[in-house]
Amino acid sequence: MTDVVQGSKNKADFWFDPACPFAWVTSRWIGEVEKVRDIETEWHVMSLSVLNEGRELESDYQRAMDENWGPVRVIVAASELHGKEHIKPLYDAMGTLIHNEGVKDRPEVIRRALEQVGLPADLAGYADSDEYDSQLRASHKSGIELVGQDVGTPVVAFNGTAFFGPVMTRVPEGEEAGQLWDASVTLAGYPHFFEIKRTRTERPKAV
Repeated sequence: MTDVVQGSKNKADFWFDPACPFAWVTSRWIGEVEKVRDIETEWHVMSLSVLNEGRELESDYQRAMDENWGPVRVIVAASELHGKEHIKPLYDAMGTLIHNEGVKDRPEVIRRALEQVGLPADLAGYADSDEYDSQLRASHKSGIELVGQDVGTPVVAFNGTAFFGPVMTRVPEGEEAGQLWDASVTLAGYPHFFEIKRTRTERPKAV
């Protein structure tokens, strides 16, 4: 295993929607970075359903947006009722079910994720409740305002400077993950850097 690089601790803020495969791959990269760099990561929810409100969408995508309210609402409810420390474990459990195991039924994802992390099963009822939508929208806004409305997930802030992405389709490991982190921090540290982008030629591969 590569040793953790010594030095001052860097900070990552990560906004995710558990349904997004691109956010999932990038989040797994952050997990690899934590093994080889001294970083502190804070996890925040955002919502593609919120982002796409009021937009004219194709019927299949609109159906997906309607279904995707549930998981993120449950994460927010768990955070509000049981503590923010449950955000990441629930994300890990839901993301593994959705992206690695291919579970498409959102109620099943929620039920199994709650069971895996040891949270009360009745939290699943918040999937269809707007009780904590104000908190969800506030978290979403805190991330999206840093990068603008014309992006999706993930939104990642490196030591306070936020970007959409980095978007990856594979999960780098070991020192390669650390080097990509170093490059991201360097770019974020230059106040006039805004964007690198190219057309994607493959879908995310989470495993």
